[in-house]
Order: sequence, then C-alpha cells, then structure tokens
Amino acid sequence: MGSVAKKGLQQYLLQLQHHPLRTKAITAGVLSAISDIVAQKLSGIQKLQLRRLLLKVLFGFAYLGPFGHFLHTILDKMFKGKKDTNTVAKKVALEQLTSSPWNNMLFMIYYGVVVEILAGCGMGESPVCATAVSCHFPQRCSLLLGNISEFASEVYDIDKRLKPCSSK
Repeated sequence: MGSVAKKGLQQYLLQLQHHPLRTKAITAGVLSAISDIVAQKLSGIQKLQLRRLLLKVLFGFAYLGPFGHFLHTILDKMFKGKKDTNTVAKKVALEQLTSSPWNNMLFMIYYGVVVEILAGCGMGESPVCATAVSCHFPQRCSLLLGNISEFASEVYDIDKRLKPCSSK
C-alpha cells in the first residue's frame, strides 16, 4: 500500500512540475468536493446535494486553484525565490493579511448568491427558475443585506408580487 501512495505522490509532483496551473485547479476542485461532502454529512444531510457540490467544485477549480497559483508566483517574484524561515513567515503573513480575507469574502458572496439560489431553488425546478434571483430575493437577500430586504418587501409589497419557485 505504501508503494502505491508513493507512486501516486510522485505522479502528482510530476504533474505539478509539468502542468502547475491545471494540477492546482484540479486539486482545488477535488479538495472543495471533499470538504463539501464532509460538511453535508456532518450537518446531517442524508442524501448529497449534488448541485451544491458541483457549484463548490466549480468555485475551487475556476477560482481558488488559479488564484493560488498566480498569487504564489507573484510572492516568489517579490521575495526573489528565497526559502528561508523568515521569508516563508513573511509570505504567510502577507497572504493572511491580503488574499485570505478577500477569498473568504468572495466565497461567502458566491455561496450566498450562487450556491444557495441555484442549489436551493433549483432542486426539481426548471432551469429558468433555478437561475432567477427574484425567486428567492426576499428570503435570500436578508442573508447579505440584513433587515433591508425585509423593510423593502414590506414597503414595496415584494412578497405578494413574487411567487416562490416551489409553487407551480
């Protein structure tokens, strides 16, 4: 078993050398999938929500992998390839103070807007309804905007004009 894992690691490192961007994007997508599967199981979801899972894989593959690749390329150029402990600490501090908050904020927006709407609204619904932001506007917008959407829905009577996606 150890030799299989060792060969797999060697193949991974070889791919990382020859195709770094592609390998990092695929790795980020796979890690996003694993983390979402674990999160769904720990939260008590009996049947995996595949649409939610695929949307998170897409975020990992299309954004997190490439972003991390280019960020570390820039950091290596900034620090001229130094690998001593002090330089590594500076890279980590810089990353934690700049890109980590950005990535967390972007993920929360992506999750709140894209994943919640498409995975929540789209289960068994038409693609038009699954992509329509208005089908969940009063409910989902309060996640991002606090009580503003509740106030707006009362003032403009939004709840009565928009029907939920689940009603047919």
